Amino acid sequence: MKIYTRTGDDGTTSLSGGRRVPKFHPRIEAYGSVDELISWIGLLRGCPVNNSRKAILLYIQDQLMICAAALAADPKDGRAPVKSPDNKCTARLEKEIDKMEERLTPLRNFVLPGGNPDVSYCHIARCVCRRTERAVLKLNETEKTPEIIIKFLNRLSDYLFVLSRKLSSDLDNEEIKWPV
Repeated sequence: MKIYTRTGDDGTTSLSGGRRVPKFHPRIEAYGSVDELISWIGLLRGCPVNNSRKAILLYIQDQLMICAAALAADPKDGRAPVKSPDNKCTARLEKEIDKMEERLTPLRNFVLPGGNPDVSYCHIARCVCRRTERAVLKLNETEKTPEIIIKFLNRLSDYLFVLSRKLSSDLDNEEIKWPV
């Protein structure tokens, strides 16, 4: 099978099930944003500071792949429902958040992102996650999306924020509070 099919040269792409839609369709925007987020999580997984977190980051990527597949499914297709993310995915993220927060000082200000590339990657992933969440919510306005995807993305952005703080702590990176 060749990677190029030329079928998208007219500006359309296929949903699971075969229906063609414009590449700017809200459904494509939603699962395309999930795809970008998967890549950013992969970058975080490759950072040496995250060696002890590889399992949870791989789990997150797996759940995001499931989200992307669910969002790529044509709701008009009528086939059997697509697999949904794990029902306990948000609880698992909450457990990880709580574990990290045990070792962090409470935060009473905003934090200016940066100071270290790994911390910055985490903040970028958080921003991409928030954009992804907005794209899925926009799609949900016209085409119902699984509620678990919206909850998972919301909790994932929280996880990524706390992870950025944990990375700052682990790497002795100064957290600059805002307002300065």
